[in-house]
Amino acid sequence: MHRWLVMALVGILGFLQYQLWLGNGGWQDLQRVERRVVVQDEANAPMRERNARLAAEVTDLKTGLDAIEERARSDMGMVRSDEQFFWVPGVAIQNELIGLNAALVTPPTPGLPNADEPADE
Repeated sequence: MHRWLVMALVGILGFLQYQLWLGNGGWQDLQRVERRVVVQDEANAPMRERNARLAAEVTDLKTGLDAIEERARSDMGMVRSDEQFFWVPGVAIQNELIGLNAALVTPPTPGLPNADEPADE
């Protein structure tokens, strides 16, 4: 009888060890999940950096006008009224900005007064 009890306990211990090392939710599953976590963290790192840059840009846009002006200049080709826009042929710039700025800058027509200068009366 004592022998059967020992064999039963060894069998239960073997079953529990099998569940611990090889069963569902065991050691192998834990190692697999940890590897997936490392891979996912590596994939998320650039996204975290991008989110931090976007958060800083949002903060700048909410608090300061310099960031808004910089964004308007780079994205939409903004030229202030006290500035002059010069287009130099052969210098590569984005085509959209040429179209936007060309609409803002018109050459003076000979014989007509310039819009910036007062007309002679």
